[in-house]
Amino acid sequence: MSGTSEGPTPAADLDRSAVTDSDHTTYHRVFAAAPLAMAVVDRAGLVVRANAAFGELLGIAADTLTGRVAADLVDLASDTRSWHAYREVLRGRQARLRCTRRLKHPEGHSVWVQVTVAPLSGEPGVLLSVADVSARRELQARLRHLQMHDPVTRLPNRTLFFERLSAALEAESYEESGTGRIGLCYLDLDGFKAVNDTLGHRVGDRLLAAVAERLTRVADEAGYARAAPPLVARLGGDEFALLVEDSTGTEQLADLAESALKALEDPFDLSGQRLSLTASIGVVERHAAGTTATGLMQAADTTLYWAKADGKGRWTLFDPERNAHRMTRQALSSTLRPAIERGEFALEYQPLVGMEDGRLSGVEALVRWHHPQFGTLTPNRFIGLAEEDGSIVQLGRWALRTACRQARRWQLAHPGEPPIFVSVNVAVRQVWDSDLVADVAEVLAETGLAPHLLQLELTESAVMGSAGRPLQALQALSDMGVRIAIDDFGTGYSNLAYLSRLPVSTLKLDGSFVRGFQYEGEQKAIAPNPADEVIVEAMIQLAHRLGITVTAECVETSAQATRLRRIGCDTGQGWLYSRPVPPDRISELLGEQTYAVGKP
Repeated sequence: MSGTSEGPTPAADLDRSAVTDSDHTTYHRVFAAAPLAMAVVDRAGLVVRANAAFGELLGIAADTLTGRVAADLVDLASDTRSWHAYREVLRGRQARLRCTRRLKHPEGHSVWVQVTVAPLSGEPGVLLSVADVSARRELQARLRHLQMHDPVTRLPNRTLFFERLSAALEAESYEESGTGRIGLCYLDLDGFKAVNDTLGHRVGDRLLAAVAERLTRVADEAGYARAAPPLVARLGGDEFALLVEDSTGTEQLADLAESALKALEDPFDLSGQRLSLTASIGVVERHAAGTTATGLMQAADTTLYWAKADGKGRWTLFDPERNAHRMTRQALSSTLRPAIERGEFALEYQPLVGMEDGRLSGVEALVRWHHPQFGTLTPNRFIGLAEEDGSIVQLGRWALRTACRQARRWQLAHPGEPPIFVSVNVAVRQVWDSDLVADVAEVLAETGLAPHLLQLELTESAVMGSAGRPLQALQALSDMGVRIAIDDFGTGYSNLAYLSRLPVSTLKLDGSFVRGFQYEGEQKAIAPNPADEVIVEAMIQLAHRLGITVTAECVETSAQATRLRRIGCDTGQGWLYSRPVPPDRISELLGEQTYAVGKP
């Protein structure tokens, strides 16, 4: 009969068992005494055991934690990403999870902790460790506060302001609740630089701090019935901002701006220095959707500029139409010079008609800009810009050459007709920034046009009181045989005595005088304004005594033409005769000569 029996355990096995038991005991002792809060969690997410440090950190006795849901103890289920990663670690599909949580202690204070979850080596479950990082977080918060706040006023600075603004404009911040609108008051102190320059930066800083205090009070009062007051920030220098999240409309922002101005009305008492100041505010209010932080600030900056330009000490609301005009102006200004080089400009010509014989005696050249984006633009849209940036010199040379060349073509095409003169507008800057006399001489020689067939028009305000170079240039041109005309006469200085010292050949009466000759009814005219008629007649008589001819602008009716002819006006210009037309139409009119209007 055979059998088996268990022999004595080998010595090596006994030694291994003893070592394992010893290690296990040591592990438990180390785990229990470790200053780091730790807990062993099984694959189901339940606490198997926790050390004393873990219980102390949570304010719960460690021996009562066994069997509790670990994720609930350290708030791992509060966000989807951390919860998913934690479950992956429990299942052995992810090596580690580390995240930061804010826990509520039973005694009422909050504790910031860093939670780490990692698999246990050689046995099922994971080790959850929790480190108290409250002190580090507090230091970070202090450093962030210093980074994000202005040291002078203690208000949020530009960095924090833009952080809040960007957050407010994120879709999730306004789609779920709120009004979906945002408002901004962008404030700048008027004349603050003078305070710094005269009283020093120390007084200037005190003034800024006092302004910040008043604006904060305004914001607090405005937010009394709301969830949160507007954010008051110092953006730099003497610029402040009041940001209203979930605004209710422009009325709310207008009230806030009005309150801010009122709060700054009372003088500031700064260590015996009594200072008064005003502020200008740009106000913007709009839907948050589709708005960017950059776009909102650009609108606010533009509106603040308007408030300053309108007289300071006021608030101005953003106006899309006014802004569109400004943007158009900027777009035109930036493309003026290239447009001249690309040939985007053209001339049209408006007839100048003799009052006595009704014949075409001359034309005024009027420049048009065929803009690829904005269509055909008249001079009032771009001449001012050209004068500002100096491109008027280049544009003026082109207009002069083009008009003279065209006048010569008409002369050659109609040899049987008396040649007509061409009138070209000249800006004062052309006289100062270029050699106008040389330019005219060169163009006349190049085109073969006789000097007396060229008339140069300057505005009354530019000519009256001219001295030095402008007067010398006008005299040289007149000596050359070129006609000199004063445009819009009667709207500027009206220094009639000065006419005798100017080389002027023509006065062009401003259209406002001609409009005073008003008539109504089908055949019967109502008496015109007697004052306008007396003034016009007196100017015509004076001009004639000085050997100067007179052209009336804006002649629109035959009745106006009749009266102008009767009081001695030489030439008429206006829609009665023709609107500005292309050169081909002038050629046709030279053949027709059908301007006998206003004749008895």
